[in-house]
Amino acid sequence: MLKTLAVCAAVWCAAVAAAAQPLSPLPPQPVDTPWPTQAWPTAPLPVSANRDRLAQVIAQAMPARHPDMGETRALLVVQGGRLVVERYAEGFGADTRFISWSMAKSITHGLVGVGVAQGLLNPDAGMGNPRWHSEDPRSAITWRQWLQMRDGLAYQEVAATGFASSGAAQMLFGDSRRDPIAYATSLPLIHQPGTHWNYSTAGINLVADALTTRVAPGAPPRERRAAMMQFMRRGLFDPIGMRSVQPEFDAQGGFLGGAYIWATAQDYARFGYLYLRGGVWDGRRILPVGWVDFARTAPPGSDADMYGAGFYITPVTGTGSPQRALIVGRNPPDGFSMQGRDGQVVLIVPSQDLIIVRLGNLTESPRRWEVLGDWLAAIAQCFPTPAQISIDAAPPQP
Repeated sequence: MLKTLAVCAAVWCAAVAAAAQPLSPLPPQPVDTPWPTQAWPTAPLPVSANRDRLAQVIAQAMPARHPDMGETRALLVVQGGRLVVERYAEGFGADTRFISWSMAKSITHGLVGVGVAQGLLNPDAGMGNPRWHSEDPRSAITWRQWLQMRDGLAYQEVAATGFASSGAAQMLFGDSRRDPIAYATSLPLIHQPGTHWNYSTAGINLVADALTTRVAPGAPPRERRAAMMQFMRRGLFDPIGMRSVQPEFDAQGGFLGGAYIWATAQDYARFGYLYLRGGVWDGRRILPVGWVDFARTAPPGSDADMYGAGFYITPVTGTGSPQRALIVGRNPPDGFSMQGRDGQVVLIVPSQDLIIVRLGNLTESPRRWEVLGDWLAAIAQCFPTPAQISIDAAPPQP
């Protein structure tokens, strides 16, 4: 059974990749660069980097507080597998654990991928929940549709105008915080699954809870939590050196994968690096073949062109629908990103073999996110492509 699930998942991932728009190839690990399992290798800025411009851009937000972007508490840039920029605001440092907020959704995508690789689930099968009977149409919503936020449930988050209208606020901070899964499973179905994109922390919490159930079926809360922690560490965090990670769980022992993970900036960079390297780490495949492409591809026919699965993406044309993408104008052209409340971002740019981590605090508004996205794009534009770096390193011609 496990082998059958794994084969089905591999075929499904390959089909997703084949049907998608052409993607920038993911760069290989440079042969002379050690993997950052124990520590990030460091290097000076590449010769071709626009150093003066980079200094100007960074100075817009660090160390002073920016009027729109607020406080940038950590900024890391990795290129070619080496840490080339690492800055922290006063009071923060390399050992500080930062809250992920919704960047946790990307990590949940990775954990589901580990579950697929281990044969625990088929991403194209109905996910279900014990609180729904088998004939409930919500039970047929697939893991894929949940991860793509195309589940079809009646839920409001991005368009909420206050606490009372915010599903996330009610679920995580209101009376439902004692049992957020009960809240999520109470939401009715109002769209045909797979037809309508709607940003949903509730949906990803359901995914994380379902994965916890697959890892520890029938276990009481304490054992559920312990089993899930072991699954996370053995399957994902330990192999790539993410030793600072602290996930949070609800009272029923379910992983709160929609919003609650704590980790250092370097460990968030490690997770982004796993995706930059196609789910492979130091010769070991952590995520199934095609899982990263699934993350960075908008589903065919989707009404959202700025979201893949667990990650935001750069739209092929325009500024993004139904909301503005983090990076517009396709410069860089292929960035995909983890994003969390208050301006938490891990931006991954395959064409530049680049990762930018920005952690901090901004007052939420679409305009402030636009400013942050433009600032991150300006940082990326200061860095060369791997081809330019190779030219820099080439010996002079006689």
